[in-house]
Amino acid sequence: MKTFKVLGSGCKNCVTTAKLIEDKATALGVAVAVEKVTDMATIMGFGIMSTPGVVMDGKVVHAGGIPQPDKVEAWLRG
Repeated sequence: MKTFKVLGSGCKNCVTTAKLIEDKATALGVAVAVEKVTDMATIMGFGIMSTPGVVMDGKVVHAGGIPQPDKVEAWLRG
């Protein structure tokens, strides 16, 4: 199972990013756990300056804006 953290204030882009990851995972049959992190101290701890940020299995893989669907798919297949 892959673990994702979507870092951000809970804005529309953050919600959309979390849904995109969940939807792609379902379509590919990949088990994921998606956690939404809104605590600014935690977000800063990852070094994210623009949100949404995405952390996969403890590693920052994206920051700023909604990731492209093909990028999300590559994370899930990787």
